[in-house]
Amino acid sequence: MKLILPAMPLILGFILDCIIGDPYNIPHPIKLIGRLISALETTVRKYFSNLRKGGILLAMIVIILSTVVPLVILVLCYHISVILGIAAESIFCCYMLAARCLCKESMKVCKAAESGDIEAARKAVSMIVGRDTAVLDMDGIIRAAVETVAENTSDGVTAPLFYMGFGGAVGGFFYKSVNTMDSMIGYRNKKYIDIGRYAAKLDDILNYIPSRLTAILMAVSAPIFRLDGCNSLRIWRRDRRKHASPNSAQTESACAGALHIRLAGDAWYFGELHKKPYIGDDDRPVETNDIRRANQMMYGASILMLIISLAIRCIILGGII
Repeated sequence: MKLILPAMPLILGFILDCIIGDPYNIPHPIKLIGRLISALETTVRKYFSNLRKGGILLAMIVIILSTVVPLVILVLCYHISVILGIAAESIFCCYMLAARCLCKESMKVCKAAESGDIEAARKAVSMIVGRDTAVLDMDGIIRAAVETVAENTSDGVTAPLFYMGFGGAVGGFFYKSVNTMDSMIGYRNKKYIDIGRYAAKLDDILNYIPSRLTAILMAVSAPIFRLDGCNSLRIWRRDRRKHASPNSAQTESACAGALHIRLAGDAWYFGELHKKPYIGDDDRPVETNDIRRANQMMYGASILMLIISLAIRCIILGGII
């Protein structure tokens, strides 16, 4: 019983995310972290001539505040009542996960593509990808949606679960603070190359194990959905390094292999063409159902990661107790 209660927030948080997701009309902690990052970026650019050093300070402040504030809240809640503490931590865990949101937004692309409305599909996919979507044809739109689901399976679901296994909701906040910084200032362009360098490197480090573990879990879960788990592992081993990021191609290659499709390739960002290698084999044309299949693997890998995280949590808590 001593081990079950502290592990409950992970289970309840995951269930809440699957059922409710992120309420759009309620302030989200990640948005607050984003505002903090924006405010600190403005301050650093104003007062630091050396943006690399300023970027390190920015990252440290964001990480400390993003973990200490929820830690204090949870300590107070658990001090008042164990039930209140579990409830608060479950909500925090739910906020750290994005499975339902990722599925919901990608399925908007799927439904628009199925109806043949390419403009609606472009608009829907533009909400979940960073590339220029105006140049995409329908196949390109579907590929972009599949790639986003595959990549964000790790960033948005399994990696937070992995770190919540070690530190509960606070561990999730620690991870998401770094991941949010990377998504906002971790670009390798002239504007962010210095101020975001530290955050980007730290994000690469934190995602190193979760991204690779997630790729394996996607391959393991693939046969459950009548997809090719063996080919998923084959393509993952072959193409997992075909990305500028050491982590992004891990889950994309596993997904491409399971679906027997080709992902990635050249893409436009802010009007500039970026040359990228292909991931996977062009065994067949992409189809709208590939978005559904990618979401199925996302949920399959997420459930397996939840089990692993619960095991980690119980081992840690068992050692402490």
